Amino acid sequence: CMFHSMDNSLQHQTASSSAAQRKSQRSRGDRSCPGALDAVTEQDPTRPRSISPNSRLNRQPKRGASPSSSHPQDREENVFELFIGIDVSKDRLDACVLPGGELSSFANDPTGRGELVTWIQSLGDCLVVLESTGGYERPALFALQDAHIAAALVNPRQVRNFAKGIGQLAKTDALDAAILAEFARLVSPPPSEVLTEKQRELEALVTRRRQLLEVRVAEKNRCGQTQDKFIERSLSQVLKTIERQIQAIEDRIAKLVESDDHWQAKLGILLSTPGIGKTVAATLIAELPELGQLNRQEIASLVGVAPFAKDSGRQQGKRSTWGGRRDVRSVLYMAALTARRFNPAIKAFAERLAKAGKSFKQVQIACIRKLLVILNTMIKNNTPWENKLQKT
Repeated sequence: CMFHSMDNSLQHQTASSSAAQRKSQRSRGDRSCPGALDAVTEQDPTRPRSISPNSRLNRQPKRGASPSSSHPQDREENVFELFIGIDVSKDRLDACVLPGGELSSFANDPTGRGELVTWIQSLGDCLVVLESTGGYERPALFALQDAHIAAALVNPRQVRNFAKGIGQLAKTDALDAAILAEFARLVSPPPSEVLTEKQRELEALVTRRRQLLEVRVAEKNRCGQTQDKFIERSLSQVLKTIERQIQAIEDRIAKLVESDDHWQAKLGILLSTPGIGKTVAATLIAELPELGQLNRQEIASLVGVAPFAKDSGRQQGKRSTWGGRRDVRSVLYMAALTARRFNPAIKAFAERLAKAGKSFKQVQIACIRKLLVILNTMIKNNTPWENKLQKT
């Protein structure tokens, strides 16, 4: 038993009738069993309810999905009876099941992940939650998805804040797994999008290219910090190797995008926009597959360029952005800088904000958001850049 049950359940009003039905279907016995907490989570009303800006792969079902669909992404039609939290480390996967509090441990290798999948399948219908841990969680997530198990990848900060909120300050692998299971039971995050093999490869290539660019910058900086001829030659050779690797990865990305008709069409639309180059377009295709499937508020929140209110009583706090996908935001930052010079819509928008007294940072974030919304609209409507979009 990893938790103590609270004596009095907090009363609250649910955000929707479907959420109320889901909660009513859980027995009181479930809430009094070992590992359960009579706690209530309330969503920030300033955030869109359909998607969490802190979830790397999470998104809502596509528009037009059948209301009776049994797809694991359809949260309203899937009421899970079991909830599993998996704490991921380099060598081990610690899992906890609620209700019951059963703990199991598996090796974080192909054999161990196969045993984990078999064990979860023997339990029945369940929702599995894992934290992002720098990449160690990816093989386990893909193994679960390939086995058609509903699995959600969540932000570690969100789970840590949840643990503090319920008074759980201690931290061990077993406790973390139990916290994740409790988080799954009370928050019910939407299962992560199931990526195809091509999507996984493209994402890996974009990530590797970004890593090599970071190494190249570091090596170039070291060139100016040494006067030793031998070290200079060593750095020069390493830089040449990195350049060849970057070029090889870029060629592979181009071929991979060309092999998919849907990606090729999306790439053409993105490249038609002034300020968007091949690198930005490839990153958006790989790391923002939700582009064109969400509304303007949701896509801005997902990337992390949507300002959130901080008001209390008569006090009106300063709006600020929070969370989101850093890597996507980084490439859009550079794209927005270019768009402020060459994109008529973004240029006029930036000049208007600057004349209104906005700071450079405020103008830049606003331009990123506007550029993102324009791209989202273009992909949604399957239309390339047109002058009429200058007025959006």
